[in-house]
Amino acid sequence: MDEATAEVFAFTARVCLAVGWQFRQVGDLDQPYRANLRWLARYRHRRCHRAPVADLLREVFAEPRPLFAGAERVGDRLAVLPVLYHLLWRHELTADLTSAPLSADTVVHRPSQDRP
Repeated sequence: MDEATAEVFAFTARVCLAVGWQFRQVGDLDQPYRANLRWLARYRHRRCHRAPVADLLREVFAEPRPLFAGAERVGDRLAVLPVLYHLLWRHELTADLTSAPLSADTVVHRPSQDRP
């Protein structure tokens, strides 16, 4: 980090402290986590949520299973995947986003506290 950047970060930290906020400098996100977040961010909007489909997805993924296999249990994969990705974005379903890019075989499940 160059000197000018360090000064900007130091100033930002002081301003944050003055208003009661915390300031943390973090590095760049590792791949594939960054790519997975970028992909899921496309589905963050409420328009991607369809309650009946979301309810079925939560039921199907009560037990861990591959992404595409679970989506196909609910209905037409092309119609179901946007809702599934939306639930992943909202952490209503979860998967390992750090080890590999999302794929048909990525294991998806409900968060631990929600599982039977």
